[in-house]
Amino acid sequence: MDDRPDAAAYSCPMHPDVRQSKPGACPTCGMDLVPEGARFRLVRHMFGNPRHIAIMAAVMIAVMAAAMMMFG
Repeated sequence: MDDRPDAAAYSCPMHPDVRQSKPGACPTCGMDLVPEGARFRLVRHMFGNPRHIAIMAAVMIAVMAAAMMMFG
C-alpha cells in the first residue's frame, strides 16, 4: 500500500481510510475497492439535472399516495 495521499486511486466504500493504488479487496471488510470519486457519481448525476429531480419527486409522491390509500 502506498502511503502518499495523491498516489491512491482506489478506496473502500465503507472505509474511506483504506486506499490502494490498484484494484483489490478491502482488508477490513472484504468489499471490492472502487475508483476514488465513483462513490457518489450516480447521486451527482441524478441531482445535476432538474428533470431527474422532478422525476424522483413525482415517483416519491406517487409511492406515498399509494401507501396512504392502502394503509390510511
